[in-house]
Amino acid sequence: MHIIQILFRMKYLLVILLLHATPLLVQGQNFSNPDSTKKTLTVEASCGQCQFGLKGEGCRLAVRIDGKAYFVKGTDIDAHGDAHAKDGFCEAIRSAEVQGEVINDEFVLTYFKLLDQAAKKTDE
Repeated sequence: MHIIQILFRMKYLLVILLLHATPLLVQGQNFSNPDSTKKTLTVEASCGQCQFGLKGEGCRLAVRIDGKAYFVKGTDIDAHGDAHAKDGFCEAIRSAEVQGEVINDEFVLTYFKLLDQAAKKTDE
């Protein structure tokens, strides 16, 4: 019985440690400032499943680069407003500036900026 209590406490401490360390890990990822040494692309950004026809498990942010769509890793669809609003990613395709690279058929972001412009509604 004593070993079970020790394992439970270790598990509890690990969870607390992870909860406190997460903000520090996220804080190191700054998507608001581009890297001047990397190329910045202007791309289409939207819901990969609703607008770009990508197969997935629910609504996820994606970018279309040179006609090919990729799910995005590094930011979430809901981090940029209500995805189901009139101008949201599930309802419209928006323009964005990005930096990153395609890894394992996903676009891994290092910079993302949604551009201020009228969203264009898809007719598909």
